[in-house]
Amino acid sequence: MNLVVALKSRRSQPRLCSPAPDDETLLELIRAAAHGPDHGRLRPWRFVVLRDAARERLGDMLAEGSAEPDKERQKVQRAPLLLGIVFSPEPDHKIPRWEQLAATVCVSYGVSLALHSEGWASIWRTGARLSDPRVRDFLELASAEELLGWLYIGMPMQAAPPARRVDPDLSGKVYFKDAVSI
Repeated sequence: MNLVVALKSRRSQPRLCSPAPDDETLLELIRAAAHGPDHGRLRPWRFVVLRDAARERLGDMLAEGSAEPDKERQKVQRAPLLLGIVFSPEPDHKIPRWEQLAATVCVSYGVSLALHSEGWASIWRTGARLSDPRVRDFLELASAEELLGWLYIGMPMQAAPPARRVDPDLSGKVYFKDAVSI
C-alpha cells in the first residue's frame, strides 16, 4: 500500500481481535516509524508492550477500588496487544520540550500507519487513568515521563464499511505566500 493510500484509508478500529503482530514484527514496524521527524535524534519516547498476563495484571490493577471492576478489567481486553506510549523527554535540553513531544507523537502515528499498511488495525486510546500513580508504577515511569495513551492493536473484528471520509476543507489552512490562498 502506498503512503497516500495508507494516510487516506487508515481508521481507528475500536473492535479488535487476534492476531496481533508478534514481537519481531512489532519491533520492525516501530523501527520504521522511528525514522520520523526527531530534532536532535533524541528519541524522547519509549513503548511498553503488554500482552496476555501483563495485560491481565493491568486490568486487575485498574479494577481495584473501582465502582465497576468488571468494566475496568474489560477495557484492556479490547485488543490482543496494548502498546503504552510513553513520552520520555530530555529535561533541560536545547531541543525544546514541545519538539520532543512532537517527535513522540510522530513515531506513535507512524506505528499506527505502519500497522495499517501491513494489514493490522489500531486505535489510540487515552483516559483519566493515564496519570494514575498505580499505572505509572506498573509501567515503571520515571518522574519526568508521561503516559500519552495506549495503542490498542489487533485485527478488526469486522470489515470496516467503505470510507465515507471527505477530503478536508483547507480553506484558510494553507497559505501560499506568492499566490492566492485557498
